[in-house]
Amino acid sequence: MIVTLIVICEVGFWALLAIGLAVRYLLKMRRTSVALLLCEPLLEVVLLIVTAVDLRNGARPSWEHGLAALYIGFTLAYGHYTITWLDGHAAHRFAGAPRPAKPPKYGMPRARHEGKLLLRSLLGGAVACGLLQLAIWYVGNAPDARQQLQLWQLVVLRTVGIHAVIAVTYLLWPKKAPVGAAEKR
Repeated sequence: MIVTLIVICEVGFWALLAIGLAVRYLLKMRRTSVALLLCEPLLEVVLLIVTAVDLRNGARPSWEHGLAALYIGFTLAYGHYTITWLDGHAAHRFAGAPRPAKPPKYGMPRARHEGKLLLRSLLGGAVACGLLQLAIWYVGNAPDARQQLQLWQLVVLRTVGIHAVIAVTYLLWPKKAPVGAAEKR
């Protein structure tokens, strides 16, 4: 049931985003689009409540509960960023706004960009680990129940750790622009 709800939340996220942007740029109803886009976090609240109710009703903590925490954490961290990014592209395509700037490709500007993304991943990981810790406390002292949720905390830490390694490589070994790239701008 939890996995189905995660899929529904993901599909709902993209559907609300598409509908919200279509209402904003095609129908020119900005307030309505804002209301639709503000419904996005409600999907995560529903997932959180259903997951808590599932655990309260005696469900054995499993990978589904861990995946729900991971989904909520990273949606919280990257949701607004994704919406803003797509809004910029929709504004360019449908409202004549200037083309959104692409992320930098080279040097320290790219390292800063990767560092900002890493901070988002750290936020998402912290939220996910926090939700998992709350679930561990919630289910009590059953070792097998705690173990599944603790394994997901390790998955979160590993994921953020991999992202940190990637971000640090951009800082330590910044990619150099090809000769003549500055002239093409």
